[in-house]
Amino acid sequence: MEKGLHVGIILDGNRRWAKARGMMPWVGHSKGAEKLEQLFDWCKELGINQVTLYCFSMQNFQRSSAEVKFLFQVFKRSFDKLLKNIEKTRKDDIRIRFIGRTHLFPASIKERMDKIMELTRDHKTYTANFCMAYGGREEITDAMKKIAVLVENGDLAPEEITEETIKENLWLQDEPDFIIRTSGEQRTSNFLPWQGNYSEWFFPKKMWPEFEKEDLSTCVNEFLEQRQRRFGK
Repeated sequence: MEKGLHVGIILDGNRRWAKARGMMPWVGHSKGAEKLEQLFDWCKELGINQVTLYCFSMQNFQRSSAEVKFLFQVFKRSFDKLLKNIEKTRKDDIRIRFIGRTHLFPASIKERMDKIMELTRDHKTYTANFCMAYGGREEITDAMKKIAVLVENGDLAPEEITEETIKENLWLQDEPDFIIRTSGEQRTSNFLPWQGNYSEWFFPKKMWPEFEKEDLSTCVNEFLEQRQRRFGK
């Protein structure tokens, strides 16, 4: 199959979406999770074969215990639904990966993530990367630690360290063609600082729960027809 696009998305605006509608802010997280179910179908239709989603950052652990607990319940429900419908994932040939310091999650969540990855690891047509307990600086820091061990063990000389060495030790090796941050906020928020170095960025004003296929299509069309990636040249 011809290589499709790789798109990163910062799923921003769930709480503000809920507040604007007079709901408890955390209800937005549930609505945002529902939107993800539609996203995979949109990607197939729009020629996107890899999507990397900023779902839960390292800093999100610092939110109130009540909100974090609610988010964990959302994750459990979503992962259970994925497992229940694993045949559809198999039919669509979607590989699902969870990247980040996933060991920081409760065992009940970590076990679900591991099971989903195991069941989909041989799928090749599409890939969905869920960034969980993720931070770009943390990713680079952990890569440096791996490289330091290689040097310490005599498996790698310091002068042999290259950009490719660093890339190979990151949680995610692929680089997004473009990255979307919903809600209108124009910050990268520690998302893929290495991989997104030359990615094009889009900042639509819509909150994630109200983001639709037409909005994603607009980004794809602008990227393909108007953006020129020069890579510093």
